[in-house]
Amino acid sequence: MEGNMELEKIQRELAGQKLDGWLFFDHHRRDPLAYHVLGLANRMATRRWYYFIPAQGQPAGLEHRIERGMLASLPGEKLPYSSWTEQVAGLRTLLKGQRRVAMQYSPQCAIPYVSMVDAGTVELVRSVGVEVVSSAELIQAFEARWTPGALEMHLEAGRRVDRARASAFDLIRERTRNGAPLQELEVKRFVLDTFAQAGMVTDHGPIVGVNANASNPHYEPTDEVSSPIGRGDFVLLDMWAKLDRPGAVYYDITWTGFCGDQPSEDMRNVFAVVTGARDTAIQRVQSAVAKRQALCGYEVDDVARGFIESRGFGSYFVHRTGHSIGEEVHGNGANMDNLETHDERRVSPWTGFSIEPGVYLPEFGVRSEINMFVGDNEARVTGEIQRELVLL
Repeated sequence: MEGNMELEKIQRELAGQKLDGWLFFDHHRRDPLAYHVLGLANRMATRRWYYFIPAQGQPAGLEHRIERGMLASLPGEKLPYSSWTEQVAGLRTLLKGQRRVAMQYSPQCAIPYVSMVDAGTVELVRSVGVEVVSSAELIQAFEARWTPGALEMHLEAGRRVDRARASAFDLIRERTRNGAPLQELEVKRFVLDTFAQAGMVTDHGPIVGVNANASNPHYEPTDEVSSPIGRGDFVLLDMWAKLDRPGAVYYDITWTGFCGDQPSEDMRNVFAVVTGARDTAIQRVQSAVAKRQALCGYEVDDVARGFIESRGFGSYFVHRTGHSIGEEVHGNGANMDNLETHDERRVSPWTGFSIEPGVYLPEFGVRSEINMFVGDNEARVTGEIQRELVLL
């Protein structure tokens, strides 16, 4: 929504992080985060604009003369420019007296979700005598924190998604025990219909994977690709949805089951390893929050990955331990990741994320996913936790 920039809150965060200011930049809508934080209408920017918020004092902007008004909804003076040299001079004026300024930049692209500003623009800003640092923690403060209302909507979505998951397993159990035909795609459509009937929406999915398909973390049945489900099969369900309301945040889970009464020892063993890693990660978060210790996303990944590696399955855990959750299923806060990225962002109060370790063997794959919410003095799992393989 246009015009809802939280200037006082931004300046408090800048002071708390000992930064001189936050410099926003865009060209051809490269940086959606800038529009979110500033509350700008997401109109096309065919020329470069800059907007600087100092830790103290009045913000100011720099915009091209043929696109005057791009920053009209924001407070402060807007300097005009046309030529390249005038742009550089305007940038010098905008940043005069500043030393350390945050931008949507991540050193060595360690956190690609924040790395929206191109290298050349970072070089340009540095050329006027300013040190550029990452805005990753600032972005988390404004893009990843839930409101009390968002938490309540997440918890309600969790109750509805958990019911949908149980109903999907009931469908699989009934069909496979009666010997009736069933396809992965039919279960996927059943889940989507259940979501719609429950007043929920999702961006895509769910994942319904049988046997080797369960070993593909981003497998999804389609009209062209779908496998039958029958007795003796291993089944993975990964589903995510949110209430169809403004400001709602997602709930995202993965459960696994076996179509029969006697899963193999390999299935039982891998399930125990994965859920053990999940529980170890949960305990790490809860312990740090209880002791008021700082905790970074990569540290959560380390304990889950270490548990799986100690059981000999490290090479089969091929993705991060968890991701931020928000109004998008993959949010803009800290991820539990020291594999795909080295996420040094803090696990912050009033944020949510998944814990979802997995082991993916050629024959089948196990992932166990729960959601966690960190409050001011607590960390909790927000829905049901799978303790045993579901026997279908």
